[in-house]
Amino acid sequence: MTEIPTSPFRRLRGRATGLAVAGTVLALAVPVVAAAPARAAAPDPVSVLKYTAKERKAALAHWTPARIKAVGTSVDLGPTGPHAKPWRGTSLKTVGRLFFVNANGHDTWCSGTAVKSANKSVVMTAAHCVRRGSSPVNTHMDMVFVPGYSKGKQPHGVFAVRSAATPRSWERDSVNDMAALTVDADRKGRKLTDAVGGQAIAFNRPVGGAVSAFGYSATSPYRGEELLRCSGKAKKEHGTQMIPCSLSGGASGGPWFADFNTTTGKGTLVSMNAALDSLAPTKMYGEILGSTAKKVHDRAQRA
Repeated sequence: MTEIPTSPFRRLRGRATGLAVAGTVLALAVPVVAAAPARAAAPDPVSVLKYTAKERKAALAHWTPARIKAVGTSVDLGPTGPHAKPWRGTSLKTVGRLFFVNANGHDTWCSGTAVKSANKSVVMTAAHCVRRGSSPVNTHMDMVFVPGYSKGKQPHGVFAVRSAATPRSWERDSVNDMAALTVDADRKGRKLTDAVGGQAIAFNRPVGGAVSAFGYSATSPYRGEELLRCSGKAKKEHGTQMIPCSLSGGASGGPWFADFNTTTGKGTLVSMNAALDSLAPTKMYGEILGSTAKKVHDRAQRA
């Protein structure tokens, strides 16, 4: 799907209408015994994008309250559809807006979720919120996570993204649209999940059952300023999982929670918003989190 400044969802390829000098060493020639050819090592299934300390400082400086307000008012993807409603329950501190400058140089945003991790610093989102698929050099920059964002308020601080892990299959072939980010401590020195907690995450979980999906959709009248929710039963479709949903661009990377408790705001992350069925969406697709997703999460929690 063609990118616009609001970072709309990609569309499933073929499943919907419209929607980045090897050195040469000279050595003395000496007789050697021919050795058996070495077996090529299996390619690393995880690709990691890293941001320098200077880049992270610049990201924090870039995302002023005025710039955040401007990015929301700069786009309107039309009326919010009937399957998405503003979340009015318990504050979801773990879910937030992920602001960044995309590969075209445009300010934009996605959504993300703080999850349990060994380093207390991992955010799950979609791979297309980190880099373009099938294009290793086209990566996004100036990336910060704002948990609990609501109507301009940043109640739990701002966390600069230090590194972003994605499946290498996304970098090469636009396959498996999920990512795990590692963030710095905030300005108060707090690690992410010390500040907001972390949601459980499940891998290799069978598809099915009730799911609640959340995200900061760029549809009117909310335009990324409020957290919206869809809910429905997940089922397999096109090699991914699907729920009925009207979230649109800006909600990319937002969480899918199974066993969601509306009183506590806790659930188990089973996927993230990844793709739409059309420009007037009625379906949301998310990846099935399997062994590669676990490796991506593991890489992030070790960073």
